[in-house]
Amino acid sequence: MTYTPHGNHLIAGEQIGSDARFESSPATGSAFEFSIGSPDLVAQACAAASAAFAGLAATTREQRATLLETIADEIDARGPAITEVGSAETGLPAARLEGERGRTTGQLRLFAQCIRDGSYLDLRHDKALPDRQPLPRPDLRMMQRPVGPVAVFGASNFPLAFSVAGGDTAAALAAGCPVVVKGHSAHPGTGEIVGDAIVAALAKLGMDPGIFSLIQGGNRAVGEALVTDPRIKAVGFTGSLGGGRALFNLCAARPEPIPFFGELGSVNPMFVLPQAVSARGADIGTGWAGSLAMGAGQFCTNPGIAVVIDGPEADAFVSAAQEALKAQDAQVMLTDGMAAAYRDGARRVGEGKGVTALLTSSCEGRSALPFLFEVSAESWLEDEELGEEVFGPLGLVIRVKDAAQMQQIARAFKGQLTATLQMDAGDIDLARELLPVLESMAGRVLANGFPTGVEVCDSMVHGGPYPASTNFGATSVGTLSIRRFLRPVCYQNLPEELLPTDFLNG
Repeated sequence: MTYTPHGNHLIAGEQIGSDARFESSPATGSAFEFSIGSPDLVAQACAAASAAFAGLAATTREQRATLLETIADEIDARGPAITEVGSAETGLPAARLEGERGRTTGQLRLFAQCIRDGSYLDLRHDKALPDRQPLPRPDLRMMQRPVGPVAVFGASNFPLAFSVAGGDTAAALAAGCPVVVKGHSAHPGTGEIVGDAIVAALAKLGMDPGIFSLIQGGNRAVGEALVTDPRIKAVGFTGSLGGGRALFNLCAARPEPIPFFGELGSVNPMFVLPQAVSARGADIGTGWAGSLAMGAGQFCTNPGIAVVIDGPEADAFVSAAQEALKAQDAQVMLTDGMAAAYRDGARRVGEGKGVTALLTSSCEGRSALPFLFEVSAESWLEDEELGEEVFGPLGLVIRVKDAAQMQQIARAFKGQLTATLQMDAGDIDLARELLPVLESMAGRVLANGFPTGVEVCDSMVHGGPYPASTNFGATSVGTLSIRRFLRPVCYQNLPEELLPTDFLNG
């Protein structure tokens, strides 16, 4: 390995070590030591972020756009090291990491374009009506303003796009909010390199170093200290339902409650409608298997459940999926803990009442092979655990009796990130009946595709009703995600000399 991590925290531009250290657990290569976070270090980072907030909030949109683009440039300049360390830590192939790095820098540059455009400010102006009867109207102006320092938790399954400089950080900086990141211990070296890139960008532009800090590692007390620090005004989180819900509860219990934008999990059901399964059931089954097993199933949009009307056409769909999954090679999972949780989840599903195993695997260590199960609609409805996410390449087919029972199943799902309709022209009427249910269930509804692969653009929604996320009105991907870290402020009868510059230049 040509890059050797320094192993320190990054707090307001300074490398700060800790006496307590932890050792990384790479998929390949040598392990390295990293400093362990603490509540005291969190307090230092939050104090620096709070001190930097007023200055960052007062910057122009052009200054913040330049910052985002400079961070992207600094990340690209470290590309080979990121790929080297990231591949060793996570087991992800170089091509996947290079693609994810492109998505990460693309998000930063997209937000630069977004804030230069200025439409996100939602500027409104109701001019004064001094002669209105029975009462005059004052001059009223409204615009979006940054909320304050934001805490971001790095995700385990995306070491770049949802981590140190991922979508949450990009959106917060674009909004004008300093960021304190709690790095994920699954890929601390990757996080360190990206953190160094942000520090370098701030220094190059002469901006306050307190705008960004990275706290490595640490136990649960570190995360709790971060979300309960009174200087933190919002939280971005991608992770498990249990961990996210615990942090969400802490945010709500604060003397000053703050918004917790958590993405917590989803099974992303796919509904295979009758005409589609009759015309191309085998092709759909093969495509579903590819999406299911992509990246060892370690995507939040992994389509873990397929719903199909029982019959010979369903048999062809299931058989094709089974054969495609059987041909999959073992893949390395991101952490030993994820691999163990995957095996436990497969065991739980396989032991469910009425569940039939169609493909089982022997997974050892950090590797994963696919599992495929099927169950009747009646049995699935009786066992709530069969609707819970298994993070990995595991698929469950629910066989329903008819279209009415398919609608019953759809109504039984909890909140999801996505829901998919596999449909042909003859399925329009059934699709029309299902659509209102899917809209109420998921943040993104697809037709004739697979949900893995989340486009970063203006119209994307990556969120959904609980437990997919803790805020159904938000998205963690796309330019709309900036709204999470803004709040509307109304200015009444203020002279132009006091109005924010963005308002006057809007």
